[in-house]
Amino acid sequence: MLPSCNASIVEAGLQDAVNRKLQSAADKWFAENCTTLFRSLSALALDLFLRHSSVEMKPERLGILMSKPLIIILSQRARWTNELPVSGSDGFDFVTCSDVEALPLVAAKHNAAGVFADLANVSGGGHLQERMLEQLCDRMTDLPVAMVTDEECPEPLERRALYSGITHLRGEVTVDRVLDWLTERLPANKSNTTADDTASDNVENRDDDDDTKDQLIAIAPTSPSVHSGRDSSTALSGITRRFETYSPEMKRMLEEVAIAADKDVTMLLIGETGSGKTYLSNLIHEVSPRRDEPFITVACGSLPGDLIESEMFGHMKGSFTSAHVDKEGKFIAAKKGTILLDEIDVLGLEQQVKLLRVIETGQFEPVGSNQTMTSQARLVVASNLPLEPLVEKGLFRPDLYYRLSMLKFELAPLRKRKPDIKTLAKRFIQDKSLKHEMGIVRIEQEFFDTLVAYPWPGNVRELEYAIQRAVIYCRDGVLRAEHLPSHILAGIAGPTNDPTVKLESMKPKEHSKELGSQIATTERDIIEQALIRNNYNRTRSAKELGVSRVTLYNKMKRYDLS
Repeated sequence: MLPSCNASIVEAGLQDAVNRKLQSAADKWFAENCTTLFRSLSALALDLFLRHSSVEMKPERLGILMSKPLIIILSQRARWTNELPVSGSDGFDFVTCSDVEALPLVAAKHNAAGVFADLANVSGGGHLQERMLEQLCDRMTDLPVAMVTDEECPEPLERRALYSGITHLRGEVTVDRVLDWLTERLPANKSNTTADDTASDNVENRDDDDDTKDQLIAIAPTSPSVHSGRDSSTALSGITRRFETYSPEMKRMLEEVAIAADKDVTMLLIGETGSGKTYLSNLIHEVSPRRDEPFITVACGSLPGDLIESEMFGHMKGSFTSAHVDKEGKFIAAKKGTILLDEIDVLGLEQQVKLLRVIETGQFEPVGSNQTMTSQARLVVASNLPLEPLVEKGLFRPDLYYRLSMLKFELAPLRKRKPDIKTLAKRFIQDKSLKHEMGIVRIEQEFFDTLVAYPWPGNVRELEYAIQRAVIYCRDGVLRAEHLPSHILAGIAGPTNDPTVKLESMKPKEHSKELGSQIATTERDIIEQALIRNNYNRTRSAKELGVSRVTLYNKMKRYDLS
């Protein structure tokens, strides 16, 4: 038995060892979690500052305050969980995830800026991984995602990469290759800017709204329904549908539509046949406060002139020869929902008077009745043709035109939305391959090049059915240009619904034989293709072309490409 004094010494030594152990554990925990703590505190401080400060913060100034982009790594291999975070620590923060089923939740919880998924040597044919990637891309539609697989990739993963725009890396991929992808998709904020870059930014600041708008919308959205993604697209999303565009002209239109859709106002949509007026009308209904009420379409162009009024307002039994029973009109059937009057340009002058009255007061009388009824529905009207020439010819009432034109939205034809063609084509390929049970694993670039070159007189509808034909005739899982209809391959475009529009032939033009003229034509084509490949992002296009942003900006003005 130890003397009492020795026991005290031993007890003190044990207590000291316990204290050191606890201190070591605390230090270790702090070291492991200090990055997360700092990021959370920084985000909270920035949020409080922006909420209570009246100072306008520019994106480049916010870059000083904001933390680095956070990347989720899905992997169990040390190359990715250890080497990648160390090599990329200067520009990015990283969080690792070892469970593929937890990936969508982890990415959403950390508000990830990007995801890298190591899917080499997957089991079960890749079906579980494919479902998780689908959930991830559905939840975070603008999230950049890259995946690395074996050279022989499971078909479900191949298909998911194709449909969701996931960057697909195969075989032995290096850490540097992944960092190059991260830097390309999520360039880190740079504090040292050269004088040339500064001058370039100043020149473009007035007109390069695409890039600046994307950054500003991410900080302070102008509407809860419209948002811009990291890939320079702008989208209006509803319950069952989504309208996405890369076209600067259409971006502005969507932002204005999102504001008007939330208010109880009549809207006029102008666009060629097949440009998406009905689709956008449905979307307007879905993002409006009336989304839980009926949406009803009246196709005025498909109805005889003497029946349009009965279709809209209803009729009483015996009011005309075939009126055997009372009929409720669309304005009553829609209740408090939305009515789309399509092809309003075919309405007669007398019907236009009654429509104007409904717009102004909500009141109307069914055919054959003296009882005044009141519509509570919201009205969206659409026309395939501009209404101004009809007004000049006396075919459309000026008072109705001016009433509708205050909230007029023009949908550009597809030939003027070339940056959108590839995105639309991918969506249609996914839809049609599922519908017709055709496995598409790869799409050749020539297929997309052919789509972009064609002028599409039938617009989005013609593109959809051309894609459907291509999918049906694809037998080996690889979509090629040869699967498209012959008239598209030959560049023979039919007429548009607007007789005043004359489409240019896709056949080579007779250019001037002067060297300067030929060089200018070639240069314009090269610049336009670079802009399309980069979704009209001028910074990336200038980098690809090897010129400064100022030079690209001036050439775009010269060739009318802005």
